Amino acid sequence: MIGSPTARADFVPASCAQGWVAETVVEGVGNLENLDSDGAGGFYVTGIVDGFFAHVDASGRFEPLLTGLDHPAGVRVVGRSVYFLTGDGLEAPPGTLQRYDLDTGAVEVLLTGLNGPNGLLVLPDGDLLFTTLGIKSAPTGISRYRPSTREYTETWSPLPLTNGLALAPDGRSVFTDSLELKVFRIPLDAPRNWTVVSGIPQLLALPDDMEATRDGQLFVADHALGAVYRIDTATGAACAIITGLIKPSPLRNPPDGATSVRIVREGDGWALYVTSMDGTLRRLRPPAGLDLTPADERRR
Repeated sequence: MIGSPTARADFVPASCAQGWVAETVVEGVGNLENLDSDGAGGFYVTGIVDGFFAHVDASGRFEPLLTGLDHPAGVRVVGRSVYFLTGDGLEAPPGTLQRYDLDTGAVEVLLTGLNGPNGLLVLPDGDLLFTTLGIKSAPTGISRYRPSTREYTETWSPLPLTNGLALAPDGRSVFTDSLELKVFRIPLDAPRNWTVVSGIPQLLALPDDMEATRDGQLFVADHALGAVYRIDTATGAACAIITGLIKPSPLRNPPDGATSVRIVREGDGWALYVTSMDGTLRRLRPPAGLDLTPADERRR
């Protein structure tokens, strides 16, 4: 059961931690911001403060691939390429979208001048969505980029100060969250017509990245309590499967908690992997009977 460490906060969320088991994959590797599966039991990860893009293999061996990056954020594997963002943060310098070639190690800068890019998602048609939360220029909401043609739509959806992204089970909409402390659903064919999925009082969180299951459960990383929340997207009800994943410090300075989650196959089932600013990549095994099959068919 995952019940500790507990977060240092007055708000106590509903708990659904019973039966979950947490294990450490790698620790002490800096302020982990985002991750994606390599398809072979390992992960590509970014370190936002430490400025790295790295690989963690199935044995937990950590290998930096790129260093000296400016606040790297979202990362997604597509074939033999890994897309990643830099310039994450409210007041960070202009960001970039880059592509790393897994065969050669070559890096290509695809976009520059981005307004605090953060979360990254690959759509079923191959397009990329990325959120922006910068305040140095006018809000740009969620942007869309088509690698095949290099078409770039700076403001695909004007929903401001967005963070995480996940494909919904219907394949025709996405989930996102924002600094408004809410979770939203956005139709892909009507990106200005978003609806609220959950928020205060059901969800009191500073949410980050996320992933959904095929039955409509959304797992969301949270900085406020260093938690991972499980949200029923049909009702908005939320509960915590783990708390206390917070970077050790005498004083709290959010964002300093859990940053990203990914569902990855493990044998005949699935496990949830979580990055956190405490420098640890964890594997969370679900209780028996809980279906973690991801919403995105390509991840199955």
